Amino acid sequence: MFLHYSPFWLKAIFPKYLWHVPTREKKLYLTFDDGPIPDITEMVLDTLAQYRAKATFFCIGDNVGKHPAIYQKVLAAGHSVGNHTFNHLNGWKTEDATYLANIEKCGRQLHLPTRLFRPPYGRIKRSQARVVTADRQVVMWDVLSGDFSKEVSPQTCLRQTLRHTRVGSILLFHDSIKAAPNMQYAVPRILQHFSEAGYTFEALPMQ
Repeated sequence: MFLHYSPFWLKAIFPKYLWHVPTREKKLYLTFDDGPIPDITEMVLDTLAQYRAKATFFCIGDNVGKHPAIYQKVLAAGHSVGNHTFNHLNGWKTEDATYLANIEKCGRQLHLPTRLFRPPYGRIKRSQARVVTADRQVVMWDVLSGDFSKEVSPQTCLRQTLRHTRVGSILLFHDSIKAAPNMQYAVPRILQHFSEAGYTFEALPMQ
């Protein structure tokens, strides 16, 4: 079980993390975790281009190394990228030194400066976060699409995401094989819905 939104009390406990973008303008922030992945990431890029939308891709360093051409397509399209560790590590289950070294390894693989970091599963120890936040912005989410869950249908993924999205929301999707069926259904419809309502989709600044 999981919540499709981040409750106010969780945001209050971790105020240094970025949960949403303070703005009164009709702006939304799509984010995609776990890529780049052949075909899937490219489908996302094509869909975003149809709506002139920008997004932020939290990349796994190992996947960047395996698929450098797709990673370059993300950059060439004007999207921002963030660090998602090199091996998708769960911070709660990983010793601090190993976890922090894995973040640095991913950073080197990205080949460009970015302050954006999202912990896989949203799980990071306070001791790890103290080090990470010294020179990085930990980015969480306002809306969790649930695209990764086999218990969530494509229609529910879309409905819950639409229900909880607000001005300035950071929306979490995955450009991964597991999430592809739900994500590929929901994302084009979210782009269409909010574009018709006068919203724009922006990338989070890397610096």
